[in-house]
Amino acid sequence: MPPESPPGAPRKPRRGLAIAGLAGLLVVVLVVTSGLWNRNASEAKLKQWTDAQAIPVVSVVQPANSANQATLDLPGRLEAYIRAPIYARVGGFLKAYHVDIGSSVKAGQLLAEIEAPDLDQQLLQAKAALASAQAAEALATVTAGRWQQLGGANTVSRQTVDEKTADLTVKQALTKAAQAAVDRLEVLYSFKRLTAPFDGIVTVRNTDIGALINADSSAGLALFVISDITRLRVSVSVPQNYVPAVRINTKVQITVPEYPGKTYTGVVDASSRAVDAQSGTTRMQIVVDNSSGELMPGAFANTRIDLPTNQQALSIPAGALIFDQKGLHVATVDANSKVVLKPITIARDLGQVVEIASGLVAGDRIIDSPPDGLADGDPVRVVTPAKPAAASR
Repeated sequence: MPPESPPGAPRKPRRGLAIAGLAGLLVVVLVVTSGLWNRNASEAKLKQWTDAQAIPVVSVVQPANSANQATLDLPGRLEAYIRAPIYARVGGFLKAYHVDIGSSVKAGQLLAEIEAPDLDQQLLQAKAALASAQAAEALATVTAGRWQQLGGANTVSRQTVDEKTADLTVKQALTKAAQAAVDRLEVLYSFKRLTAPFDGIVTVRNTDIGALINADSSAGLALFVISDITRLRVSVSVPQNYVPAVRINTKVQITVPEYPGKTYTGVVDASSRAVDAQSGTTRMQIVVDNSSGELMPGAFANTRIDLPTNQQALSIPAGALIFDQKGLHVATVDANSKVVLKPITIARDLGQVVEIASGLVAGDRIIDSPPDGLADGDPVRVVTPAKPAAASR
């Protein structure tokens, strides 16, 4: 048996210990409950934040017709509007030349002279043959006249008169042949002097004094090249699908590397009206005024052709197009910020923008550069691009 407490000793506070234990238990319960509640609240906030971040952020544009102005930029090559290679018609040696590259010449101006001793002797021989033929014709004329008089008096036979008359006819033909030979050689003789066929400048000289000249050497180098550069031609190759839009008299802007920032105006002058099977292009000719002489034939040039504008067609950025197994469409945003995919057809591709033939209306909000995987009904957040800050003065 346990010893009994002595009389008058204090009893332990059992009731206070129970209350303290209960209070401690309540504190523990409150702490655990608060922790669980905070944890659930954090998880809910995290889930809400994660869901919010999962919604794509997009920017939208509206179709318009203000971007329909399109141009066609093509490289070209400047050429003289009139260009004439000058070849020799007679053989010999170059006696002298009177112009050089860059010289301005007038029509008929002497360019060079050719020394042709063989031709000189041929012309002298032809003139001598002509004189002989003319003398023989004169004698035959007198003889035929006399025999015709004797024939009229029945002094000689008619056969003899006809023979003398025929001999006169032969002599006359020989005279004409000799005259033609002289005329031909005199024409060739005139080609000893090379002259300019029109006003222009000398762009090429491929000969020098004493050089051997071969007649009719069109297969070789031209002695001179005369070019009229007051007007120039620019040859461009227009892709087949743009040919109907580039019509005769269409204005063209022309730039060249040697004059940066300066633009020249030309006009479409001619079209080959045929498509090259290898390149799929049509050759067109542009004429540009060059009265200032700044542009040079043979130089590279950039051309910009303004294409006709369809003011009724709607255009959107090319980056808004979506190609997938369902075809071509764009992603639009409805009033509830939900994605609506709309199939479209393209009327004309202008590079950075495309003209839409069907599928859109002016009030549609189109997602520019849509993210991958968008589907009908997906929620999105639409943001407005920030405007650039104004520069401080």
